[in-house]
This record gives sequence, C-alpha cells and structure tokens, in this order.
Amino acid sequence: MGYYKSTILVTIFITLISVDHFMPCKAQLSTTFYDTTCPNALSTIQTSINAAVSRNGRNAASVISLHFHDCFVRGCDASLLLGGAGSEESTANDGVVGYDVIDDAKAAVESVCPGVVSCADILAVAARDASVTVGGPSWTVRLGRRDSPDSNAAEAATDLGNMNLGELISNFANKGFNTKEMVALSGSHTLGQARCVRFRGRIYNSSLPINAAFNSSLSAICPPTPPTGDETLQPLDLVTPNAFDNNYFLNLRASRGLLISDQVLFNGDSADSIVTEYADNPATFDSDFAAAMVKMSEIEVLTCASGIIRTVCTSAS
Repeated sequence: MGYYKSTILVTIFITLISVDHFMPCKAQLSTTFYDTTCPNALSTIQTSINAAVSRNGRNAASVISLHFHDCFVRGCDASLLLGGAGSEESTANDGVVGYDVIDDAKAAVESVCPGVVSCADILAVAARDASVTVGGPSWTVRLGRRDSPDSNAAEAATDLGNMNLGELISNFANKGFNTKEMVALSGSHTLGQARCVRFRGRIYNSSLPINAAFNSSLSAICPPTPPTGDETLQPLDLVTPNAFDNNYFLNLRASRGLLISDQVLFNGDSADSIVTEYADNPATFDSDFAAAMVKMSEIEVLTCASGIIRTVCTSAS
C-alpha cells in the first residue's frame, strides 16, 4: 500500500510539472483566476457539494473541517489530503472525514477542464459552498492556490480539542488570528459530530462547568475507560447539528459545550463577551465567521511555481 501511494504521488508530480510549464500563472490570488481557463469551475464545485450534503448532512461539517485542518498545519495547500509518513494525517487529524466529497468535486471539475483547478482551490470553494448549503453565510473566495507536491514536510498537526483558553489564543495568534476571530471560527462547531475519544476528558477530567443532564447523557454513551465507546459520535450542537446557526454559543452559555476547547470559551474569562455577542446577535456571528474564513483560506498559500496542480486530490484515489 505504501509503495502504491508513493508511486501515485511521484507520477502526479512528474506529470503535472510538465502541465504547469505550459499554463500561464498569476502570482497573486484573484476572484477571476479561472474566468478564462475554467469558467464553469465554481458552478461545478457548487453542484457537487450540494449533492454531497443532500446525500449526507454531515458532509457540510466534514468539508469545513477539512479546510480548517489543512490550512492550520502548513497552509492551504491541500496537503491534508495526501497520505503517507510525515503527512498531515496525524493523530490530531484522526477522525477528520470528507475526503471522498473533495475527490468527487475534483473529478467533476476535471471532467470539464482537466489539469486546471487545484485541489487547494476546490477545498476552499467547497467549504464556502458547504456553509451556504446548510444555511450559513457566503463569502468571496480568491483563487489561484497551488497544491503541495508531497506530504513529507508537514508539521505535526495540533490537537485543539483539549486546549485551555490561553493555549487556543496562542495557537490562533501564531496563524495571525485575534481572540474574536478564534471564537468566530470555533463557531463552525455549530455543525458536525465528535467521537467519545475526543470528548471523554470533558466528562471525567475537567473542572469546567457542565450541565447536569448533558453530563449524564454523555456519560451514558462514553464510559470512562478506553477503548470502550471510543468511536461513539455525539453532535457538537445538540439543538441543530446539521444547520449553520448560533446555537453553538447558546449551548456554551448553558454549559453544554461538548469539547473542553468549546466550553473554555465561556468560563468567566476574556472570551465570554464574544460568546455573548454571538449568542445574542446571529447576524454578527455570520459576518465575523465569513471574514475569518476568508482570512483562514489564504494562510501560507502556494502560487505558481511554488506548487503544482494535482489531477487527483487524495493519494488513495
């Protein structure tokens, strides 16, 4: 299997270097990047993402999570999608799903304009479209990212789920985000699910406040001793798990944050006022989330000769 993956990556790299050589490239991201070379790219991605979310509502959260985990390691270069030793498929990214959704979107785009649109751009656009599909905000995605040619130099991904507030603030600050932007991005947990192995510490090893009924329901599905129950899923937002809204912040105020890193945002500290603002003003949350996603989507991007355009997005394709 390792040999098979390596062969695919080498083949992609050699083939696409030659393709890239003949394609004009702008060194800066632009909203019009594919207007001439692939004018139907955005509508093709949107159609594919809409279909994926229709098949499985969890796919919206999966795609947004993929985009976040990709960008927060070594930049938005689609290297998360590559497997193998040293890749971003670390224990911190264990449980991240949705690779097939991006593969399907890539295949659809390749069918209309082969070798033109990068996996990194598809992932950035897909995250925006996923948000819209489940009632969330839209935002403008500037295009022109290139893909990582390999998976050998990725930094170790950071597991945010058990961080305290100071650690979260520091981790996001390292990527250029302030506390309000960090809280806004955390609001993506209005969607999706987490496994018992990720929230067990919230139940049994945390002094954070927790709603008694919520604690009882979690204890019933997630026993204290691993590996029993490790793979059991629980919605990050109990109220509307497949809809983008501000219930995540209402849950935090009621001490029903699923992960430690959720509840620390509302625990008598500096982020409380931001959580309160978003809980009381959903339109403000939508606007701030969209702005933070634009900023996140442009972290350490590769352009032109610094990257390639992969014909497939995952090494298992």
